[in-house]
Amino acid sequence: MIKLFVTDLDGCVTDPFITPDWKAYTKLRELNLESHKDDTIPPLTICTGRPMPYAEAQAQILGVRLPFIFESGGGMYDVVNNRITWTPHLDEEAKKQVSEIKEWSRNNIINKYKSAIPEFAKFTDIGIIHQDTPTINEMAAKCEEYILTNYSRFEVHKTEVSVNIILKKANKGEGMKMIANHFNLKLEELAYIGDSSGDVPALKIIGMPFAPSNAAEVAKEVGEVTELESTKGVVEAYQKIIERNRS
Repeated sequence: MIKLFVTDLDGCVTDPFITPDWKAYTKLRELNLESHKDDTIPPLTICTGRPMPYAEAQAQILGVRLPFIFESGGGMYDVVNNRITWTPHLDEEAKKQVSEIKEWSRNNIINKYKSAIPEFAKFTDIGIIHQDTPTINEMAAKCEEYILTNYSRFEVHKTEVSVNIILKKANKGEGMKMIANHFNLKLEELAYIGDSSGDVPALKIIGMPFAPSNAAEVAKEVGEVTELESTKGVVEAYQKIIERNRS
């Protein structure tokens, strides 16, 4: 029995820089709200690499009232009690290294690539955004080389529009563990959908993994691939979970 459905945002619920699919959004919200009165429908929450304010706005749209994970596994926000639980791995040394990497990325990536911008509200990791995927690939390669050489506690992930430099022990797999522990659930009682390399640690450890059809191959290799893309793919995964629970 799947008791909680967790979704990534970019590439799943959302398509960056594109107007949302409001019909699919509305269906996700409806299913989530129906979970309050139907035990075969698991409630919905979020695990995203995005910072808390963005994730909280998405939670409002989707009717998510459960705690959600932001900055991959950097923190968990309880919207009802307005409380943040930070990863225990964000110690003073990690904070110092986050500041150092932000400074390096500003001087060597953001200032050298036109239209590259930082994710300003992040605390536990470093995010860089660009709308051109080949540019993202080039920036990610430079970040990987630098991080591999200088910061053993961090790792680099990318999407089509972002580079994310995160604490290895604060990845989305750790985010799933944080959520499971909070609700006293087993990992096999969780479902998750994600589309990029950053989602792989989560997809590998939960009971029902999904990747939308637009996902990167690394995500498709470890998750059941939906027929539909992005938001519609998340709706499709949600319906598959409900079907499994009812069977």
